[in-house]
Amino acid sequence: MLALKWLLMAIGFALFGTAAGVVAYDVYLAMQFQKLIGSGDPGAAGEGTPARLLFGRAPGTGGARTPRWPLAAKLFGCGWAPLLLALSIAVVPEGSGGVRVSQISGVIPGTLYPGVHLVIPFVQRIEDYDLRDRLYTTNAEPPTTTATTATIKNETLTVQTREGLTIGLAVSVRFRLDPQRLGYIHANLAQPVDSEIVAPVVSTAFRDLAPNYVVREVYSSKRDEFHTKSAKTITDRLGSDGIVVKEVLLRDVKLPAEYAKGLEGMLLKEQESERMEFETAIQEKQVKIAELQAEAAKAQQIKRAEADAASRVIGAKAESDAMKYTLPLKQQQIEQSKLEAQARKEATVENADAAAQSKLIDSKAEVERRKLLAAADAETTRLSAAANAETIRLTAAADAERLQGEAAVLKQNPLLIQKIIAERLSDKLQIIMVPTDGRNFFASDVLRSTFAGGALANNGDGADQATPAAGTRQAQILKTK
Repeated sequence: MLALKWLLMAIGFALFGTAAGVVAYDVYLAMQFQKLIGSGDPGAAGEGTPARLLFGRAPGTGGARTPRWPLAAKLFGCGWAPLLLALSIAVVPEGSGGVRVSQISGVIPGTLYPGVHLVIPFVQRIEDYDLRDRLYTTNAEPPTTTATTATIKNETLTVQTREGLTIGLAVSVRFRLDPQRLGYIHANLAQPVDSEIVAPVVSTAFRDLAPNYVVREVYSSKRDEFHTKSAKTITDRLGSDGIVVKEVLLRDVKLPAEYAKGLEGMLLKEQESERMEFETAIQEKQVKIAELQAEAAKAQQIKRAEADAASRVIGAKAESDAMKYTLPLKQQQIEQSKLEAQARKEATVENADAAAQSKLIDSKAEVERRKLLAAADAETTRLSAAANAETIRLTAAADAERLQGEAAVLKQNPLLIQKIIAERLSDKLQIIMVPTDGRNFFASDVLRSTFAGGALANNGDGADQATPAAGTRQAQILKTK
């Protein structure tokens, strides 16, 4: 933005210069024309230069060329536009604050912070104030010839105490301007603030407060109180004027030379007196400690002797009491031992009798058990034999009934035997062709015998003899493959 401002100003001044150049050039040509007219030599301006180009008019037209005032006026007017625009741009630098001041109404309320702001040219302006922390410092004594330049610039602050002695104070006050009250500061406070406002307030605060204290209090005993009250006074007074005090430091207190020597001697005497009092107190405490230690040792010896005597008495009493109770206890122990031995003897005899009786009972029980086992084995064998005989009988009866049933079935179905034979021979033969009349078939005799056996079985008395024979023969035929 600053570059734009300077560029606009450069353009404006360039237009002003151009307007002035145009007028100057026209005046120069007029002056040259007057010289030529006065000398009567038209070629004096240079051979070969046309008169209309040199003077702006052709020879014989009458008079020299007048300046171009309208063009110059236009250029001059155009130059004011960028210049006014540039003057309306105001920049507040970093770390500062601005106050807009009007030539008509005075200070305009409001603080302008760092950045670009617009003002009315030739009517308003901006006053900049540094908003960063500042430091006001005083010296405790006048600077010497070898002091630095910064120390020489600082004010020497001296105050008078209650005794009328003059002491020097080295004070540092760190402060800054309140950004919200820059308008009030600019309109009401003298400038610069550091020397016109801060310095008198700081000096007055310390000089008004110092007569309430003596030199020794300011130097040592009440130094903190003196510093705190003066700092509060300075903060309140400057704060009411829009100056924010951040810190007040009392760096040093310079005493008068004679007072310093006397104070040093008095302090040495006081220190010596305090040292002697301290040593005396230590010795008194050591004596008291020795007395207390002797009394404690004496009391310990007495207590120890009393404790030994009491322990001996208690031991004797304990031994006597123990003897009183020891004999009855010993007698009771002997009686108890005898009873225990008698009980063990009786218990041994009873255990032997019980063991013998137990062995006898065990032998009887074993004999009885063996008898019962033998009887049980015999009964089991008998029952097994009976069961086997019954099984054989039942099996034979079942076989007889089964054979009778088969004979009856074969009698009712003569072709069943052929089916049975075919089934038995099915793993050897695949197809069996039997003639319808039964001739030339190897089983014809078997069938005939079977039927004959069946006829015999139908007779009343010969059933038991014919049936087994027929069955045996049939079994032999079935086994043949």
